[in-house]
Amino acid sequence: MNILVLGAGAWGTALALNAAQASGVHQVTLWARDQGQAAAMQSSRSNARYLPGIAFPEALRITCSSLEALPALLAQQDLLVIASPMAGLRDMLAQLRGFQKPVAWLCKGFEAEREDNFGLLGHEVQAQVAPAMLAGVLSGPSFAQEVALCKPTALVAASTHPEVRDALVAAFHNSSLRVYANDDVVGVEVGGAVKNVLAIATGLCDGLQLGLNARAALITRGLTEITRLGLALGAKAETFMGLSGLGDLVLTATGDLSRNRRVGLALAQGKSLEQAVHELGHVAEGVYCAHTVLQRSRSLNVEVPITECVVALLEGHIQPAQAVALLMGREPRMEVPQA
Repeated sequence: MNILVLGAGAWGTALALNAAQASGVHQVTLWARDQGQAAAMQSSRSNARYLPGIAFPEALRITCSSLEALPALLAQQDLLVIASPMAGLRDMLAQLRGFQKPVAWLCKGFEAEREDNFGLLGHEVQAQVAPAMLAGVLSGPSFAQEVALCKPTALVAASTHPEVRDALVAAFHNSSLRVYANDDVVGVEVGGAVKNVLAIATGLCDGLQLGLNARAALITRGLTEITRLGLALGAKAETFMGLSGLGDLVLTATGDLSRNRRVGLALAQGKSLEQAVHELGHVAEGVYCAHTVLQRSRSLNVEVPITECVVALLEGHIQPAQAVALLMGREPRMEVPQA
């Protein structure tokens, strides 16, 4: 199988590296937008900016040609994987709308709000700009560094098209990476997007040293928020007990490699949002999609109190200690609403 990964950030590089290293039957090519970065990766056989110290396998190819100049290369591919941030997904899909074979994206989040909508999930963007595309998403609990090092990881390949699910499993399922198929694209994408916002809240909780009880409560009630929004958007409830729901939330909320968690930790230390984001040096999708999560939830009359507090904190309306007081001061209620 010929696989082209479009985007040489941490996650795109890690997935391309893993697939090239684990398989002797796939030809994997990693595309970088920046010519200088591509040249540096080719020279050092590593991605020093995003995955320092991890060597590329000999089989991994590097390219930096513009997409418009790649018709021959694209024609040779059996699978395209878009590894751009959510902000770049629309443009990438538009450029690839004529591709006839499976396409999948890795980004997790909501697109920024536009004049005609509150901000869309990946599959909603694809439905607008490339509705005929055979498309899906590869998601689940995964830190790029561990995938690049071929540490055991499990992901979920979600698409309404069986051929897309099959292609993703064939491409990436190996001795260190298990890939499960799922046809609930909505649920997988909601889980992947909202958990980033909740990871900021959990980082704040840990940064304020509120204790393990508080962390457990926050993660559990956070999963409830994810599930409420997902069901309102048409997802299946069981998806949120799987890899892209509970699994991704636990990893991102508690793992020290989580960028969104680190934003919460920094805010708890009294740093400004600008300082927190600058120190990361990487995109923290939860910062950019928190407001959109809240807007989509409100448009559907879905209650998301943790997300509301995160948005108020990110926008400077409240301080960290006030967020805790707001959540703890809510009226008591049934944990599971009665039918």
